[in-house]
Amino acid sequence: MGSVWRWLTDPHIGDRLLREEDEDIVDVVHKHWVVYVVPGLFAAAGLICWMLVPFSSVQLGWAPILIGLALLLWGGFRALQRNIDRFVVTNQRVFRVHGLFNRKEATMPLSRILDITVDKPIQGRMLNYGHFTFESAAQAQGLRVIRFVGHPDARNLTIQRVVTRAGLRGRSPNVQRVD
Repeated sequence: MGSVWRWLTDPHIGDRLLREEDEDIVDVVHKHWVVYVVPGLFAAAGLICWMLVPFSSVQLGWAPILIGLALLLWGGFRALQRNIDRFVVTNQRVFRVHGLFNRKEATMPLSRILDITVDKPIQGRMLNYGHFTFESAAQAQGLRVIRFVGHPDARNLTIQRVVTRAGLRGRSPNVQRVD
């Protein structure tokens, strides 16, 4: 049971690193907690349906049981789906792993990142989350929008620092500043 649970909840980020190329994780971004509100509401609605069973007629007692089970399963599935979605920043690239049963991975080297747009809707500003949009030199890309990023300003600065330290933009650590 433990290995099945780990298979459903762990995207195995460490297995995706280029260790022989000295790739190190800088940041692993989980979805903001707000993405679990709707699945939680579905699960709560499922429990409420089950609480209605004693008040149902004998002929229709199966209906709240099945509806409650469907709501619980749907809420659990959506919560697991959001839990497995990870955005990773390394010293060489950014990548996203998502998908509960069919895992998908999208990668973008730091050198391909031309611009990052951070969108913070009003509710995101209140709850401290935002959405990232990556612009790259490629026409079609697998990694474009990352939604519900917690602490988006700090995460954006982290990516900008990694890009700058890699010498891809701005002042390289090896360049002397002339005043």
